[in-house]
Amino acid sequence: MRAITGYRILITGGAGFIGSNLCEYFLSKGNQIVCLDNFATGHRHNLENCIDNPDFLLIEGDIRNLEDCKKAVNEVDYVLHQAALGSVPRSINDPITTNDVNVSGFLNMLQAATEAKVKRFVYAASSSTYGDSIGLPKVEDVIGKPLSPYAITKYVNELYADIFSKTYGIETIGLRYFNVFGRKQDPNGAYAAVIPKFVMQLMNNESITINGDGNHSRDFTYIDNVIQMNELAISTDKIEAVNAIYNTAYGDRNTLNDLVGYLKEYLSNYDSKIADVNVIHGPNRAGDIPHSLASIDKAKELLGYNPQYSLQEGLKIAVDWYWNNLK
Repeated sequence: MRAITGYRILITGGAGFIGSNLCEYFLSKGNQIVCLDNFATGHRHNLENCIDNPDFLLIEGDIRNLEDCKKAVNEVDYVLHQAALGSVPRSINDPITTNDVNVSGFLNMLQAATEAKVKRFVYAASSSTYGDSIGLPKVEDVIGKPLSPYAITKYVNELYADIFSKTYGIETIGLRYFNVFGRKQDPNGAYAAVIPKFVMQLMNNESITINGDGNHSRDFTYIDNVIQMNELAISTDKIEAVNAIYNTAYGDRNTLNDLVGYLKEYLSNYDSKIADVNVIHGPNRAGDIPHSLASIDKAKELLGYNPQYSLQEGLKIAVDWYWNNLK
């Protein structure tokens, strides 16, 4: 893998969970980092380890504003586009804003990056694109119909990236994230992801509610695996690896019941009462995919991807981070 150091890298959504982890990592490798964020869902405290670094530039702006995008890509070598409005339920409740950010904002960034002649545009795609496809494991070139407005927006991103690659010659790589978790993931708010939400409830000895019977399964993916994929996507020199989509996952699946069992086990090391916290089962959530499991063969073959953290290994580290930072 070619070393990524001494470059200027734009990370959109850099104050968010994944974005801020990418900012820290690539700063530590000797790069100049530009972070573009409007703080709609990101947090300033996520950037506390970056903000005083002379190689870090924060631009408070919105990807829905083309001029903000053009300012951010100035003299940039690579773009890691993480900015988006996540959450299937949010998109169902507010499809207009989700589309404005995830489609119009994405197109603005792609246009700005093309005009600025960046070396490569790597973007956060989503496993939600697989929609109602029932085959497992999920293979990149076999998708179904989207099950939510969010899924539609992320699929449209892939279509735009493909067209821009073919029409304008910009190199793009899409990373279909599968249920990413880890340090800095926000446990608060109506659209909090399941792992940090459950962790906070368990730490507070509050009952947790699982949507459905708990047998829905996910390919939970620890943040450091995602960082590895972004670095590989930037650094690959293989022509056949560019202008492509890759599953970004661990390549294993666990049910929500499994997940809760692991969380209770690991958190009980800090507070034995957590083992007895009650679990409630509620209705299934609209727009959810029942089962998710990624084939990571393509990423292994073309990018040299080798994920280091299973769900259990990642949870142990994440639980320790939450306990020491948020308890």
